[in-house]
Amino acid sequence: MNVQVPTRSIGDYGLIADGRSCALVSKSGSIDWLCWPRLDSPACFAALLGTRENGRWLIAPAGKARTTRSYEPFTMILETIHETDTGTVRVVDFMSMPEGPPTIIRKVEGIEGRVAMDCDLCIRADYGRTVPWVEHDGPREWHAIAGPDLYILHSDVELHGEDLHTVGHFTVAEGEVRNFVLSHGPSFGGVAKPPPAQKALESTRAYWDAFTDRIRLPRKLPKKWQDNVMRSLLTLKALTYIPSGGIAAAATTSLPEEMGGVRNWDYRFCWLRDSAFTLQAFLECGLRREAEAWRNWLIRAVAGSPDQLQIMYGLAGERVLTEWEVDWLPGFANSKPVRVGNAAADQFQLDVYGEVADVLALATRRGLPRHHRQEEYRKVVMKFLAERWREPDEGIWEVRGDPQHFVYSKVMAWVGFDHASKAAKAAGDHDEEVWLRGLADEVRVQVCEKGYNAELGTFTQYYGSTTVDASLLMLPLVGFLPPTDPRIVGTVEAIERELMRDGFLLRYQTDGHDGLDGHEGAFLLCSFWLVEVYALLGRIEDAEELFSRLLAIANDLGLLAEEYDPHKGQMLGNFPQAFSHVGLVMAAIMIGRHRADEKLTLHQ
Repeated sequence: MNVQVPTRSIGDYGLIADGRSCALVSKSGSIDWLCWPRLDSPACFAALLGTRENGRWLIAPAGKARTTRSYEPFTMILETIHETDTGTVRVVDFMSMPEGPPTIIRKVEGIEGRVAMDCDLCIRADYGRTVPWVEHDGPREWHAIAGPDLYILHSDVELHGEDLHTVGHFTVAEGEVRNFVLSHGPSFGGVAKPPPAQKALESTRAYWDAFTDRIRLPRKLPKKWQDNVMRSLLTLKALTYIPSGGIAAAATTSLPEEMGGVRNWDYRFCWLRDSAFTLQAFLECGLRREAEAWRNWLIRAVAGSPDQLQIMYGLAGERVLTEWEVDWLPGFANSKPVRVGNAAADQFQLDVYGEVADVLALATRRGLPRHHRQEEYRKVVMKFLAERWREPDEGIWEVRGDPQHFVYSKVMAWVGFDHASKAAKAAGDHDEEVWLRGLADEVRVQVCEKGYNAELGTFTQYYGSTTVDASLLMLPLVGFLPPTDPRIVGTVEAIERELMRDGFLLRYQTDGHDGLDGHEGAFLLCSFWLVEVYALLGRIEDAEELFSRLLAIANDLGLLAEEYDPHKGQMLGNFPQAFSHVGLVMAAIMIGRHRADEKLTLHQ
């Protein structure tokens, strides 16, 4: 029996998705992470953060194999080819969509010769803890019940129970196909019958083809990067919870920012900031339907008093995201604790208001129909922001140390007032326009006085600090100051000098002020921001060199995690990360505009 342990490299995983949840599939053929029925539900396969006994589904050759894999073009359908000494087999993994119960289908196809295969299904509900009650209706249909959850497996091969696993051994020859279909539903309501495997494959392929057909890549985007941008957009779509329009920050929880460290967080929620950046990428590429769905999600999620606005919500707009530790899981590479929920939901992060205003303004410029409550939302949020912008906050990086007057946070407050002033002018509300313009000017003066260190020649991370932060790269990107302003040039130089590590950027120096022990890897979004700033500064060769370096660290499927360790050549943090793929899309577009000798368009 093949008892391979879970893959221990984050980059060894591929992603499949159905617009409700996601699963991670290793190169070895093991699905090691799956949450059903939603992406933020308790995992029933949690080997990613433990061992195979915490739940996984392996289908792989019984012996040694040479493995390659790829996505079927323009889809999230994963194809893995195993070459053995006796033959070659292809495993096609996908989550069935757009209709029917949550279902994973695994098609095993004989390509050449004969290959002995193993199947090992281990369902463990409640993040790898609960062993289900399993029974079978003949040797090819198995039912597993764990509290509210029912799992049904239909198999083309005979399986049997062994040590609380459902296992089987089979051989596939050239031209033969063996299908495995696993579906989920409520134990008290049953599972609707999924479509036949081939029909499900065709409908799933048609769904992803229809999505990519709506993509309109910018005309000046270099052809050599179009596939990278398309794959990033597909990944962002895969992280979207289609029923509500909410966009998750990542598919996982607790993948470490430092192997063996404590910086492990649950990213299966919708950050307003991350989602706003994603919306920019969608709008740049013609995906108006996704943009409108997210805008409507936003208006619903933030409904209520502005002083109750959160920085993140659940996939459907839930507000209670209580953080707790899963103490029975050892964590990826023994990185503990494993966390579920996220206490940062209760933080005050000033920048969120500006980022949301920024993206709503962009949506209006791109012709997205206004929501009937959008004007009301703007007015109440600006009133709240006017009362709170002078206070310290936890900042974009969600520090768990003392709040500070972060420069990036103040600049994004300026963005909020600036856009709101323009909106008031367009609406003919002169008094509000003047009031908001006055606030924007006040913020700019304060930031330039308190956030700039003339002796060091750079803006700093927060008022009174002597260190820099990669988020300062956003100052020219949002139009706070021109890219050629000496203060911006000096800030870029300081960031290169203090935060560049082996060709990639840290987001800030982890010197303990963020309230956490340990360190972290290079933050990929920040390096993509630097690509954009290089383009704005006319440093196009530097921009292209750094962009190519970033593309080179993606895995064989074009997926990126949150961070990267350049010394060990390994990805770090939750995976795949929306922030990283948004950064890729926007950086490619910015370089394309520069190379086309067009006027560079800022984000605002």
